[in-house]
Amino acid sequence: MPPARPKRPWQDVAREAQGHRDESVALVKPELSKLVDPLPATAVGIPAQVLTPEELKITETLPEDLLDLLASGNLTAAAVTAAFLRRAALAQKLVSSLSYSRSIRGANAQCQTNCVTELLPREAFARANYLDDHFRKYRKPVGPLHGLPVSVKEQIGMKGFRLCAGYVAWWDNIAEEDALLLKILWRAGAVFHARTTEPQTMMHLETDSNLWGVTVNPYNTTLSAGGSSGGEGALVGLRGSCLGIGTDIGGSIRVPAAHNGVYGFKPTAFRIPTTGWSSIAPGADAIPSVIGPLSTSVAGLSLFMRTVIASKPWLTEPALTPLPWSPVQIAKDQTLRIGIMWHDGVVLPHPPITRALRMLAHMLKQCSNVEILDFPAYLHDESWAILSSLYFTDGGTSDLATISASREPLLPLTKFIIQENPCVRKLSLQQLGYWEEEREEYRMEYAKLWCQTGTQGDGDDGNDGEPREMMDVLLCPAAPGVAPRHNTSKHWSYTAQWNLLDYPAVVFPVTKVDKKIDAVELGYKHEPMSELDMENWALCEHESTA
Repeated sequence: MPPARPKRPWQDVAREAQGHRDESVALVKPELSKLVDPLPATAVGIPAQVLTPEELKITETLPEDLLDLLASGNLTAAAVTAAFLRRAALAQKLVSSLSYSRSIRGANAQCQTNCVTELLPREAFARANYLDDHFRKYRKPVGPLHGLPVSVKEQIGMKGFRLCAGYVAWWDNIAEEDALLLKILWRAGAVFHARTTEPQTMMHLETDSNLWGVTVNPYNTTLSAGGSSGGEGALVGLRGSCLGIGTDIGGSIRVPAAHNGVYGFKPTAFRIPTTGWSSIAPGADAIPSVIGPLSTSVAGLSLFMRTVIASKPWLTEPALTPLPWSPVQIAKDQTLRIGIMWHDGVVLPHPPITRALRMLAHMLKQCSNVEILDFPAYLHDESWAILSSLYFTDGGTSDLATISASREPLLPLTKFIIQENPCVRKLSLQQLGYWEEEREEYRMEYAKLWCQTGTQGDGDDGNDGEPREMMDVLLCPAAPGVAPRHNTSKHWSYTAQWNLLDYPAVVFPVTKVDKKIDAVELGYKHEPMSELDMENWALCEHESTA
């Protein structure tokens, strides 16, 4: 039976969505001065030409330092909110890209960065003024996030606001209440000032939708900002936010963090509450998606985790693990064993990525308490077969039906991950059980390999024969290359591997591309590990890296 005819053409819905976004940006005062036309491909230097010295100082201050200034009364929440709103508005205007909504804007029309779905100046200033009144009255902050602007991926519900998750058909969905996570952050004193973009289906390592267009990279607008939390990546990268909230089921926090030069953290599953977010199949946790932070500092990541877990969210969402947030303490005489995975055995990373790993290895070797060891990848091609079989256990029918309901076109990376993925098929109960058993066996095999990096205790010291001196942490690429050209992010394994294993994973900036150092001669110079490897190397030879 064909799908019911939508109430109105999807193009009209997209026009309304983009018009609503533009109206919210226009509410930010004072109005931004007119930008140069055409805009340069690299946008990161423009804020210094447009914003006031005070706005630049505030927005380039790290979140932990901003909180100290707010808690001491040296900055007001209103002043901080105003600065970040203006920089977020500028971020939305700065970067131009080709829109997928070609029938709306014309075949080669230019549109904006598309990193936000809407700004929230009315709500943000009302909140900031309340916090300032509280501080003047009681001379203390309301909580650990007092006055800190926080951006939120649109997928996470905010009472009274739309909750589309990248689908045109869901444009009229309105959240009835705030997501549990937002309630926690609100009580801690956060100011929500921006909502950010996500892709169609949420299952892209880039960020593009028929509602919002393509989210591009502020360092080079011909390249991707990553996904699916690419709106957060681009906004935090342009310092329109210093702490943002993303989601991750295969790299959706870590890839945008890597491509935009910021910090990102994927927690293990069932640590951060997800009640109140938008999903095609809530409760389907064969490969659980998680919520986590992106920030301009590593302290920002820790601040987010510490604040949320200190609220004991498991008392409201019982599926969460009731475990406190415990920072790791490293003794001065403790030896750290750090493993390095140079590649995943399927795709060799591009030269800038390998160079960054070598830089890290060299620096760490200078530390007297650090031991470096190589940790080879273990069957990462098989892990991808498990992952991609469990991502769409209904064969993708729910996602495709939602897209069909509005008759919006399937975007290239949607076709890639669902229709062109040989592992995607509707699973019977027996087949689902088989793949879940494969998942658990693979997790056990990987855990065994990790334990084998240590030595086996003999039980004489009371450790019951448990492994000792195991690898403490593993360093590996966050992606097979730097920010790529649009619609080319198809190798998920460098990040999705850790979703399958449900390991925590953090991304941090190391260096930038240096074309003189990282230049690659045309032609394939190493023995290809796979067909995917050859395709990935071709991207390196033809892309303009950021």
